[in-house]
Amino acid sequence: MTLSTRGDQTPAVLVLEDGRAFRGRAYGAVGETFGEAVFSTGMTGYQETLTDPSYHRQVVVMTAPHVGNTGVNDEDPESARIWVSGYVVRDPARKPSNWRSQRSLDEELAAQGVVGISGVDTRALTRHLRERGAMRVGIFSGNAIPDEGTLLVRVRQAPEMTGADLSAEVATKEAYVVPAIGTKKFTVAAIDLGIKGMTPHRMAERGIEVHVLPATATLEEVYAVAPDGVFFSNGPGDPSTADHPVALMRGVLERKTPLFGICFGNQILGRALGFGTYKLKYGHRGINQPVQDRTTGKVEVTAHNHGFAVDAPLDQVSDTEFGRAEVSHVCLNDQVVEGLQLLDRPAFSVQYHPEAAAGPHDAAYLFDRFVSLMEGQRA
Repeated sequence: MTLSTRGDQTPAVLVLEDGRAFRGRAYGAVGETFGEAVFSTGMTGYQETLTDPSYHRQVVVMTAPHVGNTGVNDEDPESARIWVSGYVVRDPARKPSNWRSQRSLDEELAAQGVVGISGVDTRALTRHLRERGAMRVGIFSGNAIPDEGTLLVRVRQAPEMTGADLSAEVATKEAYVVPAIGTKKFTVAAIDLGIKGMTPHRMAERGIEVHVLPATATLEEVYAVAPDGVFFSNGPGDPSTADHPVALMRGVLERKTPLFGICFGNQILGRALGFGTYKLKYGHRGINQPVQDRTTGKVEVTAHNHGFAVDAPLDQVSDTEFGRAEVSHVCLNDQVVEGLQLLDRPAFSVQYHPEAAAGPHDAAYLFDRFVSLMEGQRA
């Protein structure tokens, strides 16, 4: 990636691996970047999206046309940096207007070296990705723009998301503790596969002391903190490469410790139970995805960011090495598995983000369900 400063009218071009190109203006840093083109249907929460480690090596297309109107602040990031590889918007705000804003989104992208493009018909681009599927993409601006044919060759040389092992690249290198808020009730070991800052906070609100451990943590290191429960976080990459987290989760299941996984953690549970995973055509991303909790029949509007899913039977109970398992949640748009639960051990997972820092908060009860599992095990 090559970077420089820019003027507002610096030309830019986005080139997809199938050869389609969109021209616009530089937004953020000037230079070039590569990644997997995905679209997010959320109208708000762009700061949380940008700083979600699950978006590592992805170029995010914002379907909503107007982006940046609330600026950027130092309170809402989900991690210490922006993780997206590139950013695509149609109509960036000319000036942020929010009492919490400290700088513009454009300035923040440039400061962190994130190459973006504006002035693109993002809804046309979204329709293209829905029809053709998520694919590799490059954004080029300023002096990085030769002819589109040359750029296409370079895009097709970029690594694909299938087969990518990325969680260790975004996870913490050192363990740290998020203390319980108020009276401490439980201790949880949280395996960081790309955890968002709001996730341990949601547990801390419920009296949980959270020990956040690296993705490379061993079973001995997990149980060294004497956990009442173990949590597996969200994260980027292809779950078929996550052999260490799968082995670690199997060790937790063998000990019958209460277990909760979200997003990547759901895919890890699927693999630990013997199910396969597969890549979705274009994935689920945004904060408006309808999911049904089959255990209650309730429909929730939920926050998603996943391009892979678990291949498990929707309408039957499966026998696994760790007892009976069933699909607990399903996406109402396409019937993709959105949650799993064991019937004979205290373990469950969901494919989406119940911490939902930018909203909605329909799924916050899942942290309470985790607490109930730990209470039941203690009793």
